[in-house]
Amino acid sequence: MPALEEEPRPQPHFLVVTYPAQGHINPARHLAQRLARATGARVTFSTAVSACRKMFGAGAAEAGQEFVDGAGVCHVPYSDGYDDGFDQRVHDSATYMARTRVVGARTLAAVVRGFRAAGRPVTRIVYTMLLTWVADVARDNGVPAALYWIQPAAALAAYLHYFRGTDGVDKAIAAAAVAGDPLASVLVPGLPPLRLLDLPSFLTVSSDDPFAFVLDTFRSVVDVLNRDDDSPTVLANTSDAMEPEAVASLRQHGVDIVPVGPVLSFLDAAGAGVAKNGTAASCNDLFKQDDTGYLEWLDAQPAGSVVYISFGSMSTMSRRQIAEVSRGMAECGRRFLWVLRKDSRGEDDDDDVAAAAGERGVVVEWCDQVKVLSHPAVGCFVTHCGWNSTLEAVACGVPAVCVPQWSDQTTCAWLVEQLGAGVRATVSGEYDGVPAAGELVRCIDVATSEAVRAKAAAWKEKARAAAAVGGSSEKSLREFVGKARAN
Repeated sequence: MPALEEEPRPQPHFLVVTYPAQGHINPARHLAQRLARATGARVTFSTAVSACRKMFGAGAAEAGQEFVDGAGVCHVPYSDGYDDGFDQRVHDSATYMARTRVVGARTLAAVVRGFRAAGRPVTRIVYTMLLTWVADVARDNGVPAALYWIQPAAALAAYLHYFRGTDGVDKAIAAAAVAGDPLASVLVPGLPPLRLLDLPSFLTVSSDDPFAFVLDTFRSVVDVLNRDDDSPTVLANTSDAMEPEAVASLRQHGVDIVPVGPVLSFLDAAGAGVAKNGTAASCNDLFKQDDTGYLEWLDAQPAGSVVYISFGSMSTMSRRQIAEVSRGMAECGRRFLWVLRKDSRGEDDDDDVAAAAGERGVVVEWCDQVKVLSHPAVGCFVTHCGWNSTLEAVACGVPAVCVPQWSDQTTCAWLVEQLGAGVRATVSGEYDGVPAAGELVRCIDVATSEAVRAKAAAWKEKARAAAAVGGSSEKSLREFVGKARAN
């Protein structure tokens, strides 16, 4: 009797699901593109309808509607219940998260069922943090899940040990927070010594803080990792070289962590959809690019002479902060390019912005950050130190002046100093969390010193080696896909 032939396995199909914020969309799209280019797997990207409309136009998509972007990536959005967009000035964040958990789970499950009915079943769902409900959607539909961690591995280690109470680290953090001592030493298992101010800020929020709900979200991340039956693999946007202690600590405590970073599309210059200058041919940010000729202005500046200033996509700046940063740049006498969105400042601040630019500066609404950091005229980056910006600075070899505000930015700043690739500014309560002018000048001088520039250049080579074909992160990603094919 002839042996029964095994039914052929379906082609691997990764569904990458992300929270609809620029800092989450960027690394998720980069991962989707890398998965498709490096492995040949089918990849679909999914974020909320509201974000898709900002990226591709008001009529671009409805929940469950499939389309392909300019880089060849397939998109199918889900609805988070706020298809017209979420406005933090109008809507309550905690209510948004609760509603997304219900509406998002329902509409994403419909996306998964739709692919199965079309003969293109999803074989692995990859979701970014804050969307732990996606793991439940995956479980309910019999699809393995993987968490894409888009913060430093050190931040995940801090959350893991805090919520597990490993070696009493939760009590130590709580005691230091009650004492109000930001310089108190906190020993997180396996990590180099940290101070309270180096930990993710959500670990020290009070129960009445308006962002206290975010800590519960990170608790749910750890709860999912604690599952005995289907704890997800963690794809981490970091490398073994950048965070060896954090990666080792997570592995020693049962987390299946796979460092695949830095996941940045401009490092995949040989891939499809990449322009000759090494940046993605399809940008589609949530914010419109400024067309004031800032790149041409950079072309006219001497090498390493420009300070690039950007505090990210979610920050807002008060008139007092704008004035103090402006004063610092006037005192240091350096050329600068400053990203200062209108929606992050008051409508009556135009005169302050014009004064901020002066004769040596250019102020723009939004820019192509990778092109700016890659430009030879840029010699320093004053940054809020979000993980995306941190990785981009490291991969471009640009020293950083770190001005962290919240969340993992404090841990990113600590890591930049650990690497020797920048300096953390001491911020002043007098100026609403930005450094005083004199401190900004001091930090820029340190960051542009020969020693720090040399360290930044060395880390550029290490970051690019990890992501290159045959590098540690690229091999780890291929191994992950290989296991997905076998399962």
